[in-house]
Amino acid sequence: MSRSPGRKQENHKISRELFVLTYGALVAQLCKEYEKDEDVNACLDRMGYSIGTRLIDDFLARSAVRKCRSYSETADLIARVAFKMYLGVTPSVSCSSATGNKFSLILDKNPLVDFVEELPAERASLCYCNLLCGVIRGALEMVHLAAEVTFLQDRLKGDAVTEIGITFLRKPEDRKHRR
Repeated sequence: MSRSPGRKQENHKISRELFVLTYGALVAQLCKEYEKDEDVNACLDRMGYSIGTRLIDDFLARSAVRKCRSYSETADLIARVAFKMYLGVTPSVSCSSATGNKFSLILDKNPLVDFVEELPAERASLCYCNLLCGVIRGALEMVHLAAEVTFLQDRLKGDAVTEIGITFLRKPEDRKHRR
């Protein structure tokens, strides 16, 4: 029995849609359990962090990437390889600091919000996709890169794009090891 070439792509799309729907149900449940948006945001970040610490092993095994030599290379790898691999999108990357430790990932399309029209008025400070920040932060920490990851812009809040800010917390020279 042979499989058609489009079958894998179709399964990936179904898996992504199932994940997106399940994620929406998760966020809805958290909103019922927590009164404050800040608590929901923190919970999503913690969950994402936990996922990121485990996901990095899968990413490194499946992508066969080499060690990055700079923060810009790391940010580019997150956008080109990781986002493409797990979410099927490729955000653009921009450096937003002269020191080279602050980057933005700009998503024209965020697959996590495919089935979300808008946030309820009473949930204006909810960061619906905060799980992504936790995933990135957790994965980076597992490869010894401390980072602060936050949403800078969000289409669900009326912004033109979705923008995730990554600030690497150590200076580049702190990463060098003695041989």
